[in-house]
Amino acid sequence: MADPNQTGGSDNQKVEQPSRRKFLVQAGYAVGGVIVGGALGSLIRRDKKTETAPGASPGEGAAEARNYNRALMFFNQEQLNIVSAATERIFPADDAGPGALALGVPFFIDHQLAGEWGFNSREYMSPPFFAGEKEQGYQGRLKRREMFEIGLREMENHSQTKYTKGFTELAPEQQDEVLRAFESDEVKLTTISASGFFKMLRSSTLEGAYSDPLYGGNADMNGWRMRAYPGNQMSYTDVIDKDFAVIAPSSLQDHLSAH
Repeated sequence: MADPNQTGGSDNQKVEQPSRRKFLVQAGYAVGGVIVGGALGSLIRRDKKTETAPGASPGEGAAEARNYNRALMFFNQEQLNIVSAATERIFPADDAGPGALALGVPFFIDHQLAGEWGFNSREYMSPPFFAGEKEQGYQGRLKRREMFEIGLREMENHSQTKYTKGFTELAPEQQDEVLRAFESDEVKLTTISASGFFKMLRSSTLEGAYSDPLYGGNADMNGWRMRAYPGNQMSYTDVIDKDFAVIAPSSLQDHLSAH
């Protein structure tokens, strides 16, 4: 009788030897890839020629890289929806180019509020607080992230009071009316200035449209392209003595990846 561990003999007698490497890889997937697949699976080199992107059939190319900059760090979904609608009215898409939504402005604002800017970490925030002149802006204990929470909530309240609809459900013209009411201080708030919040929202929108895309806005540098702005060039020595020409914009990330 043939030894079942032998690989020789006829086809009917051949027994496929289990592959240790194959077993380990499959075992990693079997437990969810969290412990074995994560720690051990990374040590096992798989044949890249046979790997496909999730959801792709064998032979198809790898999926396009996802933009992980588009993730919420401060807003909840309702706040993001309001900011998205408001910034698109402040910086709408037109024949000149994309608007705030396509440029990723809402995510830029979200990320800024989650960081030092949102915490006013570089500003003196200790009492006593005195009412400043209008051109001095807000003088108080509230941080920008708290002011945004209040401002967005009051925009929603004003929309419900005047139109019995949420801000995102309003027609574009009605959204403009709500924004104008805040800009002109027609809306009376007890904790913050309505016009002060509007100015902060508007300036953040413009910053998101024209800042380096490294910070989450100005997607694909399209904000710069609309202005024929060259972005963050390392040097102009190769063009400074030549006739003016539009230069393709460059991001800080381009220079980081080049080094």
